[in-house]
Order: sequence, then C-alpha cells, then structure tokens
Amino acid sequence: MFESLQNKLSEAFRHLSGKAVLTESNMKEGLTMIQNALLEADAGYEAVKAFMARVQEKALGEKVLKSLRPSDQLVKIVHEELIQFMGPVDNDLHLKRSGVSIIMMCGLQGSGKTTTTGKLARMLKIRGRKPMLVAADLQRPAAVRQLQVLGEQIGIPVYAEEGEQNPVKVCNDAVKEAEKTDCDVLILDTAGRLHIDEALMDELKKIESQCNPDQVYLVVDAMTGQDAVVSAKAFNDALALNGVILTKLDGDARGGAALSMRHISGAPIKFMGVGEQMDALEEFHPDRMAGRILGMGDILTLVETAQREFDQDELRQQEERMKKGEFTFDDFRRMMNQTRRLGPLGKILGMIPGMGAIKQMMDMDVAENEMKKLGGIIDSMTKKERANPDLIDNSRKKRIAAGAGVGVNEVSEICKQFGAMASIMKKMSGLGMGGKMQAMQELTRQMTTNPQARLAKQKGSTGKRLTPAERAKQRKELERELKRKRRAEK
Repeated sequence: MFESLQNKLSEAFRHLSGKAVLTESNMKEGLTMIQNALLEADAGYEAVKAFMARVQEKALGEKVLKSLRPSDQLVKIVHEELIQFMGPVDNDLHLKRSGVSIIMMCGLQGSGKTTTTGKLARMLKIRGRKPMLVAADLQRPAAVRQLQVLGEQIGIPVYAEEGEQNPVKVCNDAVKEAEKTDCDVLILDTAGRLHIDEALMDELKKIESQCNPDQVYLVVDAMTGQDAVVSAKAFNDALALNGVILTKLDGDARGGAALSMRHISGAPIKFMGVGEQMDALEEFHPDRMAGRILGMGDILTLVETAQREFDQDELRQQEERMKKGEFTFDDFRRMMNQTRRLGPLGKILGMIPGMGAIKQMMDMDVAENEMKKLGGIIDSMTKKERANPDLIDNSRKKRIAAGAGVGVNEVSEICKQFGAMASIMKKMSGLGMGGKMQAMQELTRQMTTNPQARLAKQKGSTGKRLTPAERAKQRKELERELKRKRRAEK
C-alpha cells in the first residue's frame, strides 16, 4: 500500500538527515522533494498546495531549524499534518438502537460497490447486527445475481424483485419487508453508471428522498486517483454523503485519492477495501494511515485484526503449553495458519513498526513460497514426529522430503533450526504485547537478513554485569559450597 509514495518520502527525509547543518535553504529543498512525492502519488494540486503551506510554516520556524534533530522534527510535522489533512473521521455508523437503520450505497460501475456492500453487511453481522441486502442495481447485467451469491456466501438475506425495472419501488418495498422481519439494518445496493450523468443522480435522489437513509456512502476505486476525488465531490454535492469507501488499496494505488479526498470533496473516508476476500474491509483511521505512509507501521490495526481472526481459546491453550516448555511442529503449523489469516506476508511486515525497510529487502513472492514449502514439510511428518522432532533420523528425513517434494538437506535444515525457534517462542509466552512485538521484530530481522532464514541459537541470559565486590562475594560462596561438598565426601 502506497509503496512508491513511502519510498519517495523516505528519500526526502534521508536527504535532510544527511546534512551536517539544516538551513532554511536546504530545508526548502527537502520540502520540495516531499511536494513532488505527493504530486507523483496523484494527490490533487490544490490539496498538495494547501498541505505544503501548513508543513512549510511549521518546518521553517526557528524552533525546528535550531532543534537537535531538525529532520526528525520534520517527520513529526508531516505526520501530524497528514493526520489533520485526512481527518477527522467519525468511525461510528450511527445505527438506531431500535427499528431499521437504512444505509444507501452508491458508486460508479467497476468501483467494487456490490462486493463492498457484501463486505459491510458481513462486518455488521459480526458486530451482532441483523442486516438485509437490497438488490436495487437494475442497470448492470447480473448485478442482482451477484448480490444474491454474496448473500448466500456470508449467510445474509437478499431482497430482490425478479423482473422489476423500477429501483425506487424495489427500495421502498424492501423497507416495508424489513419492518416485518427481525432485520435491523437495510443496505441498499443502488445502480451505478460508467460515468456520472443526470439520470443516475435523479434516480439516487428519488431513493434518498423516499427511503430517507440514515447513512449514504459512496464507493470509489482508489486506483483511479483524482477521478475518484472528482466523482466523490459530484456525489457529495448531490447527496450530502456521510462518507466514502475507498476500494483496491491493496493494489498499486498511488495514494493520491486518500490524501486529497477530504480536502477536495468534503466527504470523509469511512472504510477502505484492502483485498478481494469478504473480510478485507477496514475502518479508515487517519493517524494509522499516516503511520503507514511514513513507514511507521500500523500496529493497532494488526492487533485488532489478530484479535478478530484468531481463535482466542486456541491461543490461550497454546500459551499455556509454551509456558510449560512445550512447543512442537503442530504448534508452529497452527501459528502459520493463524498468521495467514492476517493477510499476505508483505502486508503484515508493513504494519509492524521498523519492518518497512526489511520488507523492501525481501522478495515477497519468494518468502510466500518458502512459507508454503515449510508447511508442506511439516504436513509430511507423522503425528509423532511433529510432537517430538528428535525422532526424525536420516531415513525419516528421506521419507518427509519425498512427501513434501523437497531435498533432504532442506528437511535437515528445518529440523536443525526448530530448536532455536522453539526457544524464542517459549520466551515470548511470558511477555506482554509490547515484548512479543519486539521479539517478533528480532525474529523477522534474523530470518530476512539471512536468505536461508537460519536462526542463531538463542543464548541463555547471563544476567546483569557484576561489580568487583559482587564477583568476590560470589567466589566466596562458591568456595564455601566446595568445602561443604568435600566434608560430605569424607
């Protein structure tokens, strides 16, 4: 996400940090690099101009230029201004406590509106709501069928009227139907067009005036850059949007739409689509997005995703086993499966603070393939071998290698490194979240700086450095212990 922008901003900050003394002249040079990075990311010119004016005003102040580390101060200023520029965002959907809340979804064809409608319904269902989807996109062929398939996939009812050509009537009938059932959220999937036209806007205005939705969201494709922002402004002028949902942010979107949306269109970004799967919808938080753009990671979103996706009972049982000194290949396989639920490895590394540079060093495709190969090796072991790796002798290695389609040397390497990994995992079992993240960063550094992902055998703690007096005292205690043993032997 936003890798090109992130790299260019990092280059600008490195340029400034390399200066022995920062003057107003070379600070302006760095600010120009930041401005060019934002423009190349397809951020709107007016938005960039306003953003840079605020950054420059603070960055060229005497307090920053005379600080001990002015380049770090600039990073802080840019981070704060990005948060202000993209926000504030109210993540609450403001659903009614009783009765039926109505959400109206709008968007051009190809933006991912219908899929996003299904993702939002799934999110609400997980939060304890009882949503119903309404197939009111009667313009695009198979749009109704697509929504019905999505509804079956996520277990949510879909209201549709076969043969009906009036979307306003479909929406009105759906509202009446929802009031008869236990549904408490009605999500209208309205029609899109290839481009904004008067007929589309008239249709949407009729649905809005007659159904009186509580929230109106526009779904836009982040990969269309400033076209997405222009579309959002047109829709916001006509419908007074409550928010925008940016899709396809997991692709090669340059980030301009996210940076410019609030400033130009006036509509805040409410959610963002980060993948094709039905769970790939996240709340938009300006502070977290600013952290991602500047390579600072987004640990809060990672933790929230882990809490949502991981089996908490299984995690507690695993933690208890590790505290007892137990860590097997079965445990490791379960951890691999849990990690994959968080998304691709590159996405996970990008969200861990300090891992951005390491992510760039790695070939993500190779890393993903290595993870699959490791899973194949573990799956080729018997239950006893996974529970007790010491059983794996040369003949067993040959059988495992044949089953996994790898060389015997690769199986030997995995077995050799398992002890080191088990040692790290056992240490992590007694740590809090902060300690675990530090340990994971160290583990990732070791794995990524060595192409074969070989782990160094973890040394036991040697404790703190002793003073001369403490060493003398320790020596005397040792001598006394030796004397007692000699007396016992006589």
